[in-house]
Parts: sequence; C-alpha cells; structure tokens
Amino acid sequence: MPHPHEVLAQAWLDAFNAGDVPRLVALYAEDCTHTSPKIRALHPETGGKLVGRAALTTWWADALKRLPGLRYEKTSLTANEDRVFLEYVRHAPDGAPMPIAEVFDIGAGKIVASRVYHG
Repeated sequence: MPHPHEVLAQAWLDAFNAGDVPRLVALYAEDCTHTSPKIRALHPETGGKLVGRAALTTWWADALKRLPGLRYEKTSLTANEDRVFLEYVRHAPDGAPMPIAEVFDIGAGKIVASRVYHG
C-alpha cells in the first residue's frame, strides 16, 4: 500500500497534467510557499518564492496559458512522514524535455512548502 504522501504527490501530478488549477492548489496549505528558478526568472522581484494559494493559482493559470501542452512525466517518487521527493521530466513547447526535482514538505496532509530544482 502506498504511503499517504505518495498518494498526495500522485494527485498533484494528475491535477497538474489535467490543467486543473483549483484541484492542484487545493493540495496546498493556505499559507504555503513555492520556490522555483522559473519564478525567479520571470518575476525577479519575488526572489523566486510565492506565498499563499492565491499566488500559486495565478502562477499556474498563467503557466498553463503561456505553455499549452505543458505536462510532467514522473520518473521517481519517494515519501516519508515529513516530505516527498518527486523527480519528473518537464515537457513544454518552449524547449527540450527538462529533468526536474521537486520537494514537498507536508503538514496536516497538505503541502506547506514546495521547492523546484533544475538546471
């Protein structure tokens, strides 16, 4: 039987690949943080960090609009009581497939912080 946090991470992937931003954001705590090099590149004033569900909603709605067909292909998933380590390949119309690692810190069954690594 999969770890509950593995189930959460798979729900995250499924929601993202379905383009279902409300379902995706519902997996996060209200005061969550999300850090990514893409955020830093497109919005340098943030330092690469978004705070709260509203900011995530805006970010992902914009990303899916800018990059039709954006999807993530899972390559590895590891979970424990505190976090999930997810590896996937980013497939987007703006470039070659890119390997990504993303870490979710979990609290009370929600993602409280996520950090994206690539490059």
